[in-house]
Amino acid sequence: MERKVKSDAVYNKWDNMVYVRTNGNTIHIICNKEEQMDAVNERFYESGNELIGYEEWDEGDDKKWIMTWKIPQEYDKQLEYN
Repeated sequence: MERKVKSDAVYNKWDNMVYVRTNGNTIHIICNKEEQMDAVNERFYESGNELIGYEEWDEGDDKKWIMTWKIPQEYDKQLEYN
């Protein structure tokens, strides 16, 4: 079953490992640990998304990694059934 991500929504709950927010055709993900970026990178890159932004915030224990992914336009196309 494929889950559809809504545009302009925040997917953040108290137990989430990463913060996820959508904005039009982009997805912003904030990782709390550097190791989380590997899992995010694997999941999003292999599903056809393009990494268009990377930023590091703060230092030490408060450091965060922000990744911005672009969703390909072909994901918005209407499905064609045989």
